[in-house]
Amino acid sequence: MLQQLSIYAENKKGTMQNITEVLADENINIWGSCTNDGAEYGINRMVVSNPQKAMEALEAVGYLCKLTSVIGVEVEDEVGNLNKLLKALAESNININYIYLSFNRASGKPVLVFQTEDTAEVEVCLKNKGFSVV
Repeated sequence: MLQQLSIYAENKKGTMQNITEVLADENINIWGSCTNDGAEYGINRMVVSNPQKAMEALEAVGYLCKLTSVIGVEVEDEVGNLNKLLKALAESNININYIYLSFNRASGKPVLVFQTEDTAEVEVCLKNKGFSVV
């Protein structure tokens, strides 16, 4: 199970660069991210090398942050693999709230990062179905 850092930030010029600068100054690597914007504020979701340290550093400069458990599933870079994962989840009556892409630097394979209600239970379910959970 992975810890995702959610950063609630004003939707204005330079915000993302400010966030990445704080993380770079703390020697924290961003492994995957997605940004959902709104009219005034957005949510930047990231899987990083040190989520607790990242949260503390960003909160220290005024960002509102939250840590959330997410699941990472390593897949082959082949047509239909996302569909196979989603079908396995649907067959088990599991809902995904959101999904984004990262990759395993060691293997070079894509990692699908997603959030669901009961991450521990879903992780076991996926392992039992033969998926490689990070």
